[in-house]
Amino acid sequence: MRILGIIPARGGSKGVPRKNIKLLGKMPLIEYTILAAKESKLLTDTIVSTDDEEIAIAAEISGCKPPFIRPSELAQDTSTSIEVVQHAIEFFEKQNIFFDAICLLQPTSPFREEGFIDVAIKKFVASQADSLVSVLPVPHEYNPHWTFEETERGLLTIATGDKIIIPRRQELPKAYHRDGSVYIAKTSVIKKGTFYGASIAYIESNPDFYVNIDTMEDWKQAEALIIKLGL
Repeated sequence: MRILGIIPARGGSKGVPRKNIKLLGKMPLIEYTILAAKESKLLTDTIVSTDDEEIAIAAEISGCKPPFIRPSELAQDTSTSIEVVQHAIEFFEKQNIFFDAICLLQPTSPFREEGFIDVAIKKFVASQADSLVSVLPVPHEYNPHWTFEETERGLLTIATGDKIIIPRRQELPKAYHRDGSVYIAKTSVIKKGTFYGASIAYIESNPDFYVNIDTMEDWKQAEALIIKLGL
């Protein structure tokens, strides 16, 4: 299976300005994900998709020269990951280069266990699912069967639509949240405007490596993880 790794990195980050090329420890943030992708033996190729010349230079120095500069209209606050990935697919298909699936690797989740990307790819292929997402368990107190949504009348209703709340923690079904580390989807599914499709496989990440950088508080957590993980 031909799988293209895509690392999206726009220049206009707000929570942590210029975070993709900001030094985290001894290297720019984006380099952690580039190195993880280069370690993979199952990715056919990996690219960085960016609208920013400075990020493009940093990516090239890290060993992943972007094949294009992403159009500015695909680098706005309202731009979606699916649009970014569809643009990359179209770029390659115009050159008669085709991929069966896309592996999206977000630089905002910089830490992955060694070999994790290939383990995820193997599980995706074996599952024959439309997509695979890396996840972490939701703590029981935030389980969707124990959370509420506001109704039009300003009252609360169980978020899952249950009529009666599940009384015991032991009876709660397992729930997971996306941790941002790895997304894989068939190209045919992505062309339809979704990264998930009808069937979604999953792989649990190691919680010791988890950080999703959006704010300066997240950045400080990442700096602490570097020390803890000995990176």
